[in-house]
Amino acid sequence: MKDHEFYLKRTIELADRAVKHGNTPFGALLVDHDGNVILEQENIEITENDCTGHAETTLMRKASKLYNKDFLWNCTLYTSVEPCAMCSGAIYWGNVGKVVYGISEKELLNLTGNNKQNPTFDLACRKIFEHGQKEINIVGPIESLKNDILEIHRRYW
Repeated sequence: MKDHEFYLKRTIELADRAVKHGNTPFGALLVDHDGNVILEQENIEITENDCTGHAETTLMRKASKLYNKDFLWNCTLYTSVEPCAMCSGAIYWGNVGKVVYGISEKELLNLTGNNKQNPTFDLACRKIFEHGQKEINIVGPIESLKNDILEIHRRYW
């Protein structure tokens, strides 16, 4: 199994690819218990005209069709930016047991402000998961990749 930085660097590449495809800079991937990347997803909300087209929610829709909840509980979702409230809900209902993110939702809010394209919640995913009945393991932010992630967002916003 690789370290968190290895997988998060791939989410940064996916975020960059999302921008090249005309979308906002977010990327996510799902890693199984053995460290294999089993799904990757970039943001698709603009090109697909889908307000739920965030990378994490789209990834979870795919994952829940391909894998059962027992399998997903032993997986880790990696995402460039902390999951928003909607994405946290998808992760929760999909039954993924661990989330690792690069920068916080608060950091994104500080960067984008009141941008109409990205009306960011000031709500940490930990707070959302605390109100559920599952103990989802949360790791993040990962400070060593903060500048790499913020660079893509600064260029975009």
